[in-house]
Amino acid sequence: MEQRKNVTEFVLLGLTQSVQGQGILFVVFLLIYIVTMVGNLLIVLTVVLSPTLDSPMYFFLGYLSFMDAFYSTSITPNTIIDLLYEKKTISFQACMTQLFTEHLFSGAEVFLLVFMAYDRYLAICKPLHYLTIMNQRVCVLMLLLAWVGGFLHALLHIIFFYNLPFCGPNVIDHFACDTYPLLKLACTDTHITAVTVVANDGAICVTIFTLLLVSYGVILRSLKNLSQEGKRKALSTCGSHITVVVLFFVPCIFTYVRPPVTLPIDKCFAVFYTIVTPMLNPLIYTLRNGEMQNAMKKLWIRRKQ
Repeated sequence: MEQRKNVTEFVLLGLTQSVQGQGILFVVFLLIYIVTMVGNLLIVLTVVLSPTLDSPMYFFLGYLSFMDAFYSTSITPNTIIDLLYEKKTISFQACMTQLFTEHLFSGAEVFLLVFMAYDRYLAICKPLHYLTIMNQRVCVLMLLLAWVGGFLHALLHIIFFYNLPFCGPNVIDHFACDTYPLLKLACTDTHITAVTVVANDGAICVTIFTLLLVSYGVILRSLKNLSQEGKRKALSTCGSHITVVVLFFVPCIFTYVRPPVTLPIDKCFAVFYTIVTPMLNPLIYTLRNGEMQNAMKKLWIRRKQ
């Protein structure tokens, strides 16, 4: 325990050492963060205030946007601020907090995507029983399970990383506190911890990604029983969900389903799934969803009246 106290803060190398490059990234990341927050909060408000969007699908979609907003906030603001300084530091406690919140919201989002796939399966394959099965109580229970799953996922990281001895060096070759860069700094044998991280993060990513692809495959096969309008609407909705799933899981699988070593490209993938993806989700859902667009228009008209 005394060893760990020798390191009270970490130094982040960031994405680039170029002053010009940092200035460009500051503007780009700031714009992305503004779009992310406006887009996700707009979806949350639209779902909450629109009586027409009272189905389970929009219940989950609203919470997905809520999670995306906080997931982005757990990393992006610190990254933006760090781009203004030559030396980027983060305290040990802040590093652990960032690690916990990142995995809390990303873990909860992973489980929520599973429940969203199940919701679409029932809506398309079991339409007569859909509203009976997916009642409000079940939806709230699923949401609670997503949060519990995310919390346990994040807690496991903290249990392992908080008690690792960090006695120097304290330079993290990353723009945030991430698992593999932190493991490199621990002055002890981290083999067991590394295996646990790969088993935890990697197994969750691969298992759930496979499960989601199979479930959407079953849904798409069942579309032959629908009318042309039903097929069009189902394809639009499922297409949005599948796009979000691929964008979220593919970079995570590349990062965590491999031996615990750091690669230069890891930073690019981390930027994508922590900063860019939360911005793309609301754009994907609003651009492909006519009901969401109409609800937003009605709210805008009501606001102007």
